[in-house]
Amino acid sequence: MAGKKKTEAAAAADGELWYVDPAKIRAGRKTLREETADALPAAEDREPANPNAGHRERLRERFRVSQGFDGFSKHEILELLLTYGSPRKDTKGVAKALLDAFDGSLKNVFEADPKQLMKTEGIGEIQATLISMVLPLTRVCLQSEMENPRQIANRKELENYCKGIQMGKRIEEFWVICVNAQCRVLGRQRISTGSLSEVSAYPRLVMEAVLNYNAHSVFFCHNHPGGTCAPSAEDISTTLQLQRMLNGIDVMVLDHMIIAGGDSYSMAQHGDLEFGARGRRG
Repeated sequence: MAGKKKTEAAAAADGELWYVDPAKIRAGRKTLREETADALPAAEDREPANPNAGHRERLRERFRVSQGFDGFSKHEILELLLTYGSPRKDTKGVAKALLDAFDGSLKNVFEADPKQLMKTEGIGEIQATLISMVLPLTRVCLQSEMENPRQIANRKELENYCKGIQMGKRIEEFWVICVNAQCRVLGRQRISTGSLSEVSAYPRLVMEAVLNYNAHSVFFCHNHPGGTCAPSAEDISTTLQLQRMLNGIDVMVLDHMIIAGGDSYSMAQHGDLEFGARGRRG
């Protein structure tokens, strides 16, 4: 019969039917949830849950609550620090390995050269750099307190001031600290750097610093990163030479502080200076 409507199947075959019932499209097709489930490994093939999940967040929470490391073991301090350099790895084992490599000392770890740190498995350039930043950052904080002129009123304040200069230094440095008659800091200058075992204090540079700051008196400061804070015979003789030179222009040497890690040695306190510091500062 002419004009008889084509069947739906024939129309579709001729490309004339543009509409298709969605129900027919969905027939036999899996849902998104079913397809996702098929893509995931079977339960028996999945990796076991991380037993340390949440551990690093508990460490961070302990730090936030205490606002410090009270109650932390040495390896936990390193472990927490390393979570920021290895956000997806368990850092407890690495922290313990680091301590083992550096005689169980956090001080040794923080003072170590990055190349030495990277010899421990799990410590790469990022982690080594992060660890190496700890002491310099502490030194910056201490030095920021000294940016404005302040009075070094006693030996303890001198010790803290010198530790702020020397903390974390891996080679010896000699500094002169220039003060006015009230012992307010006018300025400081690094005179020289040396090896792990020696540093030269150049008299001409010391004199220039004293004159530039118009100093009334000075403190000397140097570090012993490779040993104890006790002075060598050369330390004492050099200090006396500088003291006699400055006496000639009426500038007093009040003390020479030697820093070795957390320890310090005052030449004035131990009677190594010829005059002035012990009697004047007490």
